[in-house]
Parts: sequence; structure tokens; C-alpha cells
Amino acid sequence: MRSTLLRYHSTKSSPFLQDFITSTKKGPVETSIESKLTEALNPSTLHIVNESHMHSHHAAMEGNTNRETHFRITLVSEEFVGKSLMQRHRMIYKLLQDEIDQGVHALALRTKTQTEIEKKV
Repeated sequence: MRSTLLRYHSTKSSPFLQDFITSTKKGPVETSIESKLTEALNPSTLHIVNESHMHSHHAAMEGNTNRETHFRITLVSEEFVGKSLMQRHRMIYKLLQDEIDQGVHALALRTKTQTEIEKKV
């Protein structure tokens, strides 16, 4: 099986996004997330979308200087075989605990095995 590592960034224009992240540059938090997930879970597919700019106006983000707070992650890994959705998410939360402690506010996770993708489960 061929491994595919893809990164997607939302490219909606906003001053918040334009002065920090472009389609070719990722921030240190996203880099750390990508590295940890790749190392621990050996994904066949990994999509990370930084959606922080879409939430910068929320009251909970007021005064927050961290520009990497919200991520949507799709991860396909055989490490998820036999694990429930909750167990898969807990695995990721544990791996990314440092990032969560340092200001990652939200992770939207889609976790599948290759078999589930092929069956479209």
C-alpha cells in the first residue's frame, strides 16, 4: 500500500490568515501535530487543515495571541484497527496533549482504517 501525506490549508482571504499562514507555509503547531501523528500512527493518509482564522473573532479567542488554535484532521491508519471511535480520538488527544495545553482549542477528527475507507464506512 502506498502512503499518501497531504496537507490542506483553507485559503480564504483574511488579514489573520494572510499574515501568518499561506498554502506553502505551516506554523510550528501544525508542524508538531503532523510530526507526532506521522511518527506514532504511520498514516496512509493525513490531511491537516488549519481553520484557526475562521474562529479568531470568537469571544473565547479574545486576547489569544496563538494563531494556531483550530484544526480539522483526517487520518487513515492501521493503528486504528479494532479500536472504537472514542479510543481513536483518545489516542490522538494523548499524542497532542502538549499542543492542547499550549493553546490548541479545537480538533475536529475523522479517523478511519484503510479497510473502512475502501468500504466507505
